[in-house]
Amino acid sequence: MSGPAVASQLLRVEGLCSGYGRSQVLFGMELQIGPGEIVGLLGRNGMGKTTFVRSVMGLIKPTQGQVVFGGLSMTGMAAHRVARQGIALVPEGRQVFGNLSVLEHLTAFRRPAIGGAQAWTPDRLFGLFPRLAERRTHLGGQLSGGEQQMLAIARALVTNPRLLILDEATEGLAPLVREEVWNVLNTLRQAGHAMLVIDKYVQRLIGVADRHVIIEKGRAVWSGSSDQLDADRSLWARYLGL
Repeated sequence: MSGPAVASQLLRVEGLCSGYGRSQVLFGMELQIGPGEIVGLLGRNGMGKTTFVRSVMGLIKPTQGQVVFGGLSMTGMAAHRVARQGIALVPEGRQVFGNLSVLEHLTAFRRPAIGGAQAWTPDRLFGLFPRLAERRTHLGGQLSGGEQQMLAIARALVTNPRLLILDEATEGLAPLVREEVWNVLNTLRQAGHAMLVIDKYVQRLIGVADRHVIIEKGRAVWSGSSDQLDADRSLWARYLGL
């Protein structure tokens, strides 16, 4: 499979096998992300995308394979230790705290930037998400679904990660709010943030990501550039049901 050279990889996943109890979901999954690179992880529902993310984040312990981030093996590492290495997850379903205000979310999860990078602070994030600035004193449970999604992204960014993972960040959002999220992802792209993005809106993801990996039944079955994916619509029909 194509990908950045090993020496320049930020995330390298090789031969990853994982699942839930006796139910195996991933079968030798492979994926690499370079510094500042954006990779889309695509596939129909139930093919293993979220299981892959949970395995990388330490929420599920893999049975085989390795996860290497920034040259450090993280295979089997506890989730809180994975987060401290500089990976942040925007989970499917948002999972904001209903009894914390917007500002409390951004204060409680704040961590310093790594390696001299410009830090994401609450004030800087309020510039990125003007709606959150207007609602900074509102509790998470008082926000709309779109506002909660913006807060979930801001909460991840305030940890100042080296890699941001977004699992279905635009799912269930109104079209205008969804467009705001895509605009934010383009801003992060221009700022050089490395990201792994799972999203069903393939055409929009093509405009953001550098490369894509398609997963089918727990295995990576295709990898290529956005231009390659855009040009071969047979892949859409065969693996994405589009």
